Amino acid sequence: MSHNKQFKPVAVASSQDQNQSAEPSCSNDRPQRKRGRTVEHGGEGEKDAPPSNTASDKCNSGGFIPLRWGVDSLYLSFPGTLADSADKKLSDLKRIAQSLQPHEQVKAQYALGDHLFEVKDKGAGMFPYVLQDNCFRISLSRPAAKSLPLAYVQISSHFLNAVKPHMAERILRELLDQLGDVDPVTNVSRIDLYVDFISDVDMESWDRDSWVTRTHTINSYSVKGRFSGWAIGLGGIMAARLYDKTLELESSGKDYLKDLWAKAGWQEGQKIWRLEFEFKREALTQKGIPSLREVLDHLGGLWAYATDEWLRLTLPSEEDGTRSRWPVHPLWQSLSSVDWGGDSGPLLRRFIMSRVPDDRYILGRSLGLLFSYMAKTGLKDFQVGGDLLLRRLRDYGEHLMEREGIPFSHYVKEQVAIRARKYNIVFSPDEEPEDNIEHEAMARKYRKLARGE
Repeated sequence: MSHNKQFKPVAVASSQDQNQSAEPSCSNDRPQRKRGRTVEHGGEGEKDAPPSNTASDKCNSGGFIPLRWGVDSLYLSFPGTLADSADKKLSDLKRIAQSLQPHEQVKAQYALGDHLFEVKDKGAGMFPYVLQDNCFRISLSRPAAKSLPLAYVQISSHFLNAVKPHMAERILRELLDQLGDVDPVTNVSRIDLYVDFISDVDMESWDRDSWVTRTHTINSYSVKGRFSGWAIGLGGIMAARLYDKTLELESSGKDYLKDLWAKAGWQEGQKIWRLEFEFKREALTQKGIPSLREVLDHLGGLWAYATDEWLRLTLPSEEDGTRSRWPVHPLWQSLSSVDWGGDSGPLLRRFIMSRVPDDRYILGRSLGLLFSYMAKTGLKDFQVGGDLLLRRLRDYGEHLMEREGIPFSHYVKEQVAIRARKYNIVFSPDEEPEDNIEHEAMARKYRKLARGE
């Protein structure tokens, strides 16, 4: 990998000149791409042109439509020192989280600003304290740990679909300022850049030799006999993944992405692929951009380096044994030409900081359980089945607690409180639960932040 100290974004692939003599029908002279269309330069102004369907399958980019692109994973480290008062409070809360009594564990919550964090019962590596909500997972060091940063933080991908990275960092820094003395520089430990796109290209239609790369690890994967994607360079300081994002959603449950894709032109049933590059701290340091500000200023340069120098998808040539001269696959031309300086796609208009499950998740599983019970008992009336299942649940719970010597009502409150802590919400057994658990005031705040207000 290059050790250039000056790292500037570039707009086109460096392989262009190498391929001019190979397979002229698969030209690497790439028109500038905008979201969902091709813009051809020439004549008076610019004109829209649909993706070509006249070229051979070998040379067609497959109706490439980029939907969204940006930062998916972001891990930051903050040099500084934890305050003694915060150290004591965190130590006490961690002991509470380790209690054998569930009614004590529920008190292990730490409020910072508008955030209510769950305090974990275990640390992470050399960091003894871990706080988590739907925005951040914060690992904190002790005041005496001079060789460690104050905080090592993972920003959730969900949050990064609601606000831009620089705004997430600003919010995070305001929280960390309440815990100790934070140095002004924010370092990047890892950043993942992605592009979500639609294409008719068969992603399984090439073999490993088509990947020309600086790494030696290339793997393909499938899930239940269905091709799921490629992974290149896993475990190194850089890695790439090209995978079926719609298939991944079936297990991850990140359905909020579907709304964002739809705003960009996706229709239900269309398969979406994601190309993703992972840059670890060593790779960023070698490029001379270790801080978050520098990294965010050079996202286009990182993408260009990843798609032009570190990895290319090519069209192998039997006549030319020099792989570096093989022409670039049209799909890769399109992917490498994504404009990181332009509009990268819509952001979520609604975001909540708690980790409450989506109603569709809870209700969907509840319906499935009810239907299973009704089928077992031969019931067909929904109301009758629901009432009977609820009575059976109460009887079952009371029977369990009778053996433990605990009133069932106490058990119910305890179990709800345990989940409230996990979901980063306050639970008071003496008050009626609020219908608006989504904290509309907080949602309004983050909508403003997403718009940069």
